[in-house]
Amino acid sequence: MGVNTKGRKMESKKHEVPALPYEYEALEPYIDEETMRVHHDKHHQAYADKFNAALEQRPELFERPVSELLANLDAVPEDIRKMVINHGGGYYNHNLFWEIMSPTGGGEPTGELAEAIKRDFGSFEEFKKKFTETALTHFGSGWAWLVKGTDGKLKVYSLPNQDTPVSIGDKPVLLVDVWEHAYYLKYQNRRAEFVEQFWNVINWDQAGKNYQKA
Repeated sequence: MGVNTKGRKMESKKHEVPALPYEYEALEPYIDEETMRVHHDKHHQAYADKFNAALEQRPELFERPVSELLANLDAVPEDIRKMVINHGGGYYNHNLFWEIMSPTGGGEPTGELAEAIKRDFGSFEEFKKKFTETALTHFGSGWAWLVKGTDGKLKVYSLPNQDTPVSIGDKPVLLVDVWEHAYYLKYQNRRAEFVEQFWNVINWDQAGKNYQKA
């Protein structure tokens, strides 16, 4: 914990789960209210709690943004590095995930992101096919990502567990959670149906902002 100029200990500023930018039921019928409540209030909160617990061992790290910690893992003390990867990654990934969905989402991107997708994948249809296939063929828990690489080009891949593209130098643009907790209450083992419905809630305005700031 830090010390202020009067010598009193200052409380570390813990990472908090942000409120959803819409109501729990707002993504229905594509993503149900119960799933959103459990996913946001339970799973995301658990990642935040465990991430904070890890940083309590090195409280000076509370001063650094989670994205900076994940982008510079070699600078994270080895005794908490795995916890930062797992729980810090889970906290960070879910922060992005809530924002990339919207009750008024769906359709196709516009502007610079649309042009970049056409440039790097040939067409939106080809990109959609590749992203969907990546999400469906990922083995086990993880995420499918659209990212902007260090060369400025877009690429699609999946990462296991709560690993995140910022740890390998890429900038997230779009992501979908393929952990079973993201869809099992409504879709059971039907990941393909969940991913198909996910296209109806994508917030392309936010994806476009992610691309522009990447």
